Amino acid sequence: MNKDKSQLILEDFKVGVDNVIFSIDSQRNRLLVLLIKRQEEPYQKSWSLPGTLVRKGESLEEAAYRILSEKIQVKNLYLEQLYTFGGPHRDPRELPDSYGVRYLSVSYFALVRFEEAKLITDHHNTSWYIIGKVPKLAFDHNLIVNYGYQRLRSKLEYSPIAFDVLPELFTLNDLYQLYTSVFGENFTDYSNFRNRLLKLGFLIDTEKKVSRGAGRPPSLYRFNSEAFAPLKDKPFFFI
Repeated sequence: MNKDKSQLILEDFKVGVDNVIFSIDSQRNRLLVLLIKRQEEPYQKSWSLPGTLVRKGESLEEAAYRILSEKIQVKNLYLEQLYTFGGPHRDPRELPDSYGVRYLSVSYFALVRFEEAKLITDHHNTSWYIIGKVPKLAFDHNLIVNYGYQRLRSKLEYSPIAFDVLPELFTLNDLYQLYTSVFGENFTDYSNFRNRLLKLGFLIDTEKKVSRGAGRPPSLYRFNSEAFAPLKDKPFFFI
């Protein structure tokens, strides 16, 4: 039986890593994503996600952390592989009259707190954008941002990633503000959120207080990973 010759042609691939770096601006209840303005073709002067081609001898995760270190300084963060985007024609460099190479994007999403994430690159070409006001991006990066946003919301519903970006000691309101920044104003009210979390038993009251103006000083809590273990991967227990 004769096979279609196109089935015998193997693609020539280059692998890149693109990071969807989210930051929580709890003071203004905003979720932001970091974008860069491309300085070269294709899509020169268009906004895109921070990305890189994987270097020889470098793992995908190492490339993702390298992107982070080149763009921001931050102490606490969460990083996870998101998805591989590799559909044909996602990159103009695939065209025969260009490089003729298929470009895969292995995407990661990161979560940091806005107040402690310091940009270390040119602010004219690197900027935080509110998640609902992201412009048209280069390549298929709008798709990657949307995919990352849905993954972030999902992870916050059933996993403790919030505690990777909060300080070791935090108030329940700190945690609540993080969630409302991601889920919006229609998120559950503070009282229900507080009661639900405390009943689950993985937050330890340190019996320390923090003074923030008038009123009763709030308690500082610590996340207990051992107490959380039995709840791992059980969806929707936060909200």
